[in-house]
Amino acid sequence: MTNTSRIGLAVLLSLGLAAPALADRAGPDWISIEQAVQKAKEAGYAEVTGIEADDGHWEAKGVKNGQVYEFHIDPKTGAITNEHLDD
Repeated sequence: MTNTSRIGLAVLLSLGLAAPALADRAGPDWISIEQAVQKAKEAGYAEVTGIEADDGHWEAKGVKNGQVYEFHIDPKTGAITNEHLDD
């Protein structure tokens, strides 16, 4: 194996190992995922799905008034923010 091949392999391996560390995660002071779902249901959403931590908030999809929305949930207060119809 040449030095160039070794360097390339090392770069690829390091990128592969770094990917899980870059995944979004709930912060230690966030409401739980269960609490976030409950807050969404209290706001009129049914069938809350696909909830995950994303860019500093909970992100989810849900049905409200017969239409599918994508929305964000404030991770500390549980307030619904940035709701829009899902494309």
